[in-house]
Amino acid sequence: MPTTGRIRLGRIGPHVFRHTTAMHLLESGVEVNVIRGWLGHVSLDTTNRYAEVNIRAKEAALKVCEAPTTTSAVLPRKPIWRDDEALLAWLASL
Repeated sequence: MPTTGRIRLGRIGPHVFRHTTAMHLLESGVEVNVIRGWLGHVSLDTTNRYAEVNIRAKEAALKVCEAPTTTSAVLPRKPIWRDDEALLAWLASL
Protein backbone atom coordinates (compact mmCIF):
# COMPACT_ATOMS: atom_id res chain seq x y z
CA MET A 1 0.00 0.00 0.00
CA PRO A 2 1.48 3.43 -0.93
CA THR A 3 2.45 5.80 1.86
CA THR A 4 2.87 9.54 2.30
CA GLY A 5 5.06 10.33 5.25
CA ARG A 6 3.65 8.35 8.16
CA ILE A 7 0.09 7.94 6.85
CA ARG A 8 -0.83 4.98 4.69
CA LEU A 9 -3.09 5.92 1.81
CA GLY A 10 -6.47 4.21 2.01
CA ARG A 11 -6.25 3.55 5.75
CA ILE A 12 -7.70 5.79 8.42
CA GLY A 13 -6.69 5.09 11.98
CA PRO A 14 -7.15 6.78 15.36
CA HIS A 15 -4.17 9.10 14.76
CA VAL A 16 -5.89 10.63 11.72
CA PHE A 17 -9.02 11.36 13.77
CA ARG A 18 -6.95 12.91 16.58
CA HIS A 19 -4.97 15.07 14.17
CA THR A 20 -8.05 16.18 12.24
CA THR A 21 -9.94 17.04 15.41
CA ALA A 22 -6.97 18.96 16.81
CA MET A 23 -6.66 20.97 13.59
CA HIS A 24 -10.39 21.78 13.55
CA LEU A 25 -10.24 22.90 17.18
CA LEU A 26 -7.20 25.07 16.44
CA GLU A 27 -8.85 26.62 13.36
CA SER A 28 -11.95 27.33 15.44
CA GLY A 29 -9.89 29.42 17.82
CA VAL A 30 -9.50 26.95 20.68
CA GLU A 31 -6.37 27.73 22.73
CA VAL A 32 -3.56 25.24 22.03
CA ASN A 33 -3.19 24.45 25.76
CA VAL A 34 -6.85 23.34 25.86
CA ILE A 35 -6.19 21.11 22.86
CA ARG A 36 -3.14 19.72 24.70
CA GLY A 37 -5.36 18.75 27.62
CA TRP A 38 -8.01 17.24 25.35
CA LEU A 39 -5.42 15.11 23.57
CA GLY A 40 -3.88 14.09 26.89
CA HIS A 41 -0.41 15.37 26.07
CA VAL A 42 1.91 16.11 28.98
CA SER A 43 4.11 18.41 26.92
CA LEU A 44 2.94 21.34 24.84
CA ASP A 45 5.76 20.47 22.40
CA THR A 46 3.86 17.32 21.43
CA THR A 47 0.68 19.28 20.75
CA ASN A 48 2.54 21.87 18.69
CA ARG A 49 3.02 19.18 16.03
CA TYR A 50 -0.71 19.49 15.39
CA ALA A 51 -0.63 23.26 15.58
CA GLU A 52 1.39 23.91 12.44
CA VAL A 53 0.07 26.98 10.68
CA ASN A 54 -1.81 26.04 7.53
CA ILE A 55 -2.70 28.13 4.51
CA ARG A 56 -6.20 28.99 5.81
CA ALA A 57 -4.74 30.44 9.01
CA LYS A 58 -2.24 32.48 7.00
CA GLU A 59 -4.97 33.83 4.70
CA ALA A 60 -7.15 34.79 7.67
CA ALA A 61 -4.25 36.59 9.38
CA LEU A 62 -3.41 38.54 6.23
CA LYS A 63 -7.06 39.46 5.66
CA VAL A 64 -7.27 40.97 9.16
CA CYS A 65 -4.26 43.17 8.33
CA GLU A 66 -5.75 44.59 5.13
CA ALA A 67 -6.90 48.19 5.09
CA PRO A 68 -10.69 48.57 5.14
CA THR A 69 -12.31 49.30 1.80
CA THR A 70 -14.35 52.43 1.41
CA THR A 71 -17.00 53.45 -1.09
CA SER A 72 -16.36 57.15 -0.62
CA ALA A 73 -14.39 59.22 -3.12
CA VAL A 74 -11.52 59.54 -0.65
CA LEU A 75 -9.03 56.70 -1.05
CA PRO A 76 -7.75 55.14 2.17
CA ARG A 77 -4.15 55.91 3.06
CA LYS A 78 -1.58 53.22 2.40
CA PRO A 79 -0.66 51.59 5.73
CA ILE A 80 2.86 52.53 6.84
CA TRP A 81 3.85 48.88 7.25
CA ARG A 82 3.54 48.48 3.46
CA ASP A 83 6.69 50.65 3.10
CA ASP A 84 8.75 48.47 5.46
CA GLU A 85 10.79 46.32 3.05
CA ALA A 86 12.25 44.13 5.79
CA LEU A 87 8.80 43.35 7.19
CA LEU A 88 7.38 42.63 3.73
CA ALA A 89 10.29 40.29 2.95
CA TRP A 90 9.76 38.45 6.23
CA LEU A 91 6.01 38.12 5.58
CA ALA A 92 6.68 36.81 2.08
CA SER A 93 8.98 34.15 3.53
CA LEU A 94 6.25 32.67 5.76
